[in-house]
Amino acid sequence: WQTENGVLLPSLQSALPFLDLHGTPRLEFHQSVFDELREKLLERVSAIALEGKVEERYKKLEDLLEKSFSLVKMPSIQPVVMCVMKHLPKVPEKKLKLVMADKDLYKACAVEVKRQIWQDNQALFGDEVSPLLKQYILEKENILFSNDISVLHNFFSPSPKTRRQGEVVQKLTQMIGKNVKLYDMVLQFLRTLFLRTRNVHYCTLRAELLMSLHDLEISEICTVDPCHKFTWCLDACIREKFVDNKRARELQGFLDGVKKGQEQVLGDLSMILCDPFAINTLALSTIRHLQDLVGQDTLPRESPDLLLLLRMLSLGQGAWDMIDSQVFKEPKMEAELITKFLPMLMSFVVDDHTFNVDQKLPSEEKGPIPYPSTIPEAFTKFLQENRIACEIGLYYILHITKQRNKNAFLRLLPALVETFSDLAFSDIFLHLLTGNLTLLGDEFALEEFCTSLFDGFFLTVCSRKENVHRHVLRLLLHLHHKVAPAKLESLQKALEPTKQSGEAVKELYNQLTEKLELRKPSPAEVTETPSMELPLPTVPTPASR
Repeated sequence: WQTENGVLLPSLQSALPFLDLHGTPRLEFHQSVFDELREKLLERVSAIALEGKVEERYKKLEDLLEKSFSLVKMPSIQPVVMCVMKHLPKVPEKKLKLVMADKDLYKACAVEVKRQIWQDNQALFGDEVSPLLKQYILEKENILFSNDISVLHNFFSPSPKTRRQGEVVQKLTQMIGKNVKLYDMVLQFLRTLFLRTRNVHYCTLRAELLMSLHDLEISEICTVDPCHKFTWCLDACIREKFVDNKRARELQGFLDGVKKGQEQVLGDLSMILCDPFAINTLALSTIRHLQDLVGQDTLPRESPDLLLLLRMLSLGQGAWDMIDSQVFKEPKMEAELITKFLPMLMSFVVDDHTFNVDQKLPSEEKGPIPYPSTIPEAFTKFLQENRIACEIGLYYILHITKQRNKNAFLRLLPALVETFSDLAFSDIFLHLLTGNLTLLGDEFALEEFCTSLFDGFFLTVCSRKENVHRHVLRLLLHLHHKVAPAKLESLQKALEPTKQSGEAVKELYNQLTEKLELRKPSPAEVTETPSMELPLPTVPTPASR
């Protein structure tokens, strides 16, 4: 039996006794021969997949699959069967069903085979993608609530290319491969989740995924996605954090080029413009344009570049409504935004310039001119009722905070208590604001500044908005040593978590309490200090003797 079933090589028979002398079992020898042959076979299968005419090579692989598939559950043969299936562009339906029905086989098969299963099985693909999407959202939220507060390294610091190297984007890119059907499914998942949750991070993933496929030059998908060139151009603007004139023209060309009957593409374009990274770039560019216009004595309505930025902001901010209503047309821009609100913002810039010049002039008898403290009622009304005005207004406040302009910040802060759908209490704005406030660190020692910022703004909603509670605690963890002790004590009381507070708030509060305990002088030090103030013993002077 051994002779019949062994390796039939005449020269081998005389060599085998040597192995016996070394105490090597025949099983070990046969196993190593088997492993070697399997490696050779795997190499051959990969080579067949690349040689000869297409029909012939796939015919060979199909025959091989037919012969070997019955042994697919044998661990030693399984890699060969899986390799054959991996190289077949279309595995027979019957075999795919058998793989899908067996959990272990499904787990073991290559992503190339899984793609063939997924494209006709949306529910199964959804189960695979869902944990990745959850992980992606969690990662974004962790960055927004990170304890590292810095004006230099914030949510928007990583470049688009760096972001696309993230684990989730890479995994999704690999799962999709060149399969347009799977790409469409992922986009459908993202649209549905965006509609269900209003979470704008899904819009970021939509753009990142397309650009990741673009990086890999997967033309099969890039050429059929109508947003590809628009996203590519916008991606370059996001990298520079500014929309220059040349790219503005290109972007306008894409928007103007949406033909009748193809309006549905506006839904996708609006989702790409709703990406916080796109909104950030458009808003920063808008603020920069407004400052330039002040210097040029030009009104907003006379700047086509500014009007285009507003048009894109409007399209991005209207993404949810457009996808929800399925009415694909650009939102109408309110004339008052351009004729009243933006000139009002420009007047704030002028107020700053005037005040700075006044400070430098030699003071006369009339004394120094105070900084304007009131804000026009219309400004507050715009922030409450107009989404685009609110977004631009918030970015202007971030801009003045970054410039360490305390006067302008305190003047406009009261307008933030009530904003359009509470945008001033959104995580992205608060993440950026807390970062910029670190530049005004020394102001936290002043009662007036702290009262305006904490009592007048943050604490007005802390009890009902847990995210605001978290951001205030993050800020205090970073700047507690700058705040006056009495104010810090009252803030500590005001920010104490309730029973309903989440774990994150309790954890942050405990961290803050620990830091404050460490700063308190120890009792030993306190008792020792009076001894320094004992009256010095009187030493009689020579004269008084």
